[in-house]
Amino acid sequence: MKNSKNALLTVAALTIILALGACGKSEKNEGSAEKAGATMGKAIDQATEKAGEAMEKTGDALKEAADKAKETAKDTVDKMKDTKK
Repeated sequence: MKNSKNALLTVAALTIILALGACGKSEKNEGSAEKAGATMGKAIDQATEKAGEAMEKTGDALKEAADKAKETAKDTVDKMKDTKK
């Protein structure tokens, strides 16, 4: 009975030691999932940066279009006023 308890405790201790040893190894080596995640992270960062630049250009173009529309509307109103006189 003592021998079976000692054997069981020894097996349990070895299992725990091996499990802890395996945990340390996985932290040191980067696996394929981690590499893929890093690659995706870089791609997302680049896409976000490009989208931001495109939105800035779009905003500038919209502002210019609004200014031109405002000028055109003002000219049209002025011509209508001149026509009435």
